[in-house]
Amino acid sequence: MNYKNILLTGMIGLGLTPACTPEKKEIKPNVLFFLVDDMGWMDAGYQGSKFYETPNIDQLAEQGVQFTNAYATHPRCVPSRYSLITGKYPARAQMPGSGEGKLRPGDEGKLKAEELCLADALKAGGYSTFFAGKWHLATSGTFPQHVGFDINIAGGHAGSPISYFYPYNEGKQAGKKNPIEGLDEGTKGEYLTDRITEETVEYIESHVTNHPDQPFLAYVSHYAVHEPLEAKEEYVNKFKQKLKFMSYEMPEFIEEGTGTTKMRQDDPVYAAMIYSMDESLGRITKTLEKLGQLDNTIIIFFSDNGGLSNRGFRPRRVATSNYPLRAGKGHLYEGGVREPMIVKWPGVTKAGTKSDAIVTGTDFFPTILEMAGLPLQQEAHVDGESFAWALTRDKVPKKDRAIFWHSPISRPHATGDENCSAIRKGPYKLIEWYDEDRIELYDLEKDIQEKDNIAGENPKLVKELLVELTDWKKEVNAYIKV
Repeated sequence: MNYKNILLTGMIGLGLTPACTPEKKEIKPNVLFFLVDDMGWMDAGYQGSKFYETPNIDQLAEQGVQFTNAYATHPRCVPSRYSLITGKYPARAQMPGSGEGKLRPGDEGKLKAEELCLADALKAGGYSTFFAGKWHLATSGTFPQHVGFDINIAGGHAGSPISYFYPYNEGKQAGKKNPIEGLDEGTKGEYLTDRITEETVEYIESHVTNHPDQPFLAYVSHYAVHEPLEAKEEYVNKFKQKLKFMSYEMPEFIEEGTGTTKMRQDDPVYAAMIYSMDESLGRITKTLEKLGQLDNTIIIFFSDNGGLSNRGFRPRRVATSNYPLRAGKGHLYEGGVREPMIVKWPGVTKAGTKSDAIVTGTDFFPTILEMAGLPLQQEAHVDGESFAWALTRDKVPKKDRAIFWHSPISRPHATGDENCSAIRKGPYKLIEWYDEDRIELYDLEKDIQEKDNIAGENPKLVKELLVELTDWKKEVNAYIKV
């Protein structure tokens, strides 16, 4: 069924609602969705990092709501990003899975243009929709402009740049990677994070000037802080100097799975990439303030998966440490899926508060619709639940809700992970290593480091959670490699 056509038919006339009459025009909020690639849970100052510097993120955390139990739906970028714009678990599209005749990491190409996505719904509700940065959800045919975005800057099949410095598509690896599309013009040496910021600022300034009464969605999807690890020289030098005064109690690496986990935040290049990304947020928010739009703009800050802290038996440079969380990108331990998340909703959220609500990537679609005063699209975001209730000052209890993960295409050579599925319900998280017939159970409220496997002590709970996880995998027709 083509839900997109149903949406466009059903939302005709939304421009005039009871709250939007000729006498009184409703002002809908703008939405800035600021998405970082591969940023770990501990990669910000407000989270406790002593090495990285993130003053703008920290300020947003002071002004908004910090979510302490926010999760990506998958520990890698493509499946996770699929959930953000569709409101569906990636397992429903068998992502990652067998691909179309061959295995491909993440299965780019599973997103179809007829699928109803977040930007479609906002556009039908009167929003201008802008996308800049990493897309990576299709090899061809389904890019941002095909799923509701009016403007697409640099969003194509590439998962990372060949270089963070212009020209972004040239270099010794040019024949091995997919180039970024749409950024052929530029100034030699300009930095990609800055370019995406500049494009976003120009869009906001132009839109507010020319269409002051039309709300907008600005979906800023940075390639940073994904590999390759490249940053501005002056910032790298800044953190090289800072590193001289750092001390660490943890060893540099510990064993994890089929590889090792980095336990120190000590890479000055990665720190410099974080710093530039933080500057991007600051520049965009200052633009909103200058234009008088900051008090009418919802700002959402999120990362698509955990920080790159793990390597398998293939030698590689890893970027960061997610400690005290276990492991990182590629793993279903907390370091691979628990994310930094902040939401500021002017006039609604109370500054500097924290929420322990359990939310996941499928939930942004319905939440943004609710915050925008638009009808939910239950046929589309079938796995998402709005967390708008957790943003209000008069918070209400939320019943325990199960969230799920399925990771059937492991990369033991790259990040040391193995095939598994997982469920979190309340404080408990069960991980099923189905190839090995092995179960792990953790009480995350008592053991955020996932050190103490309590499966043997709780056979009844293990059985209940395993049944629920198995039933979910059957319901969504999750891919199992045989």
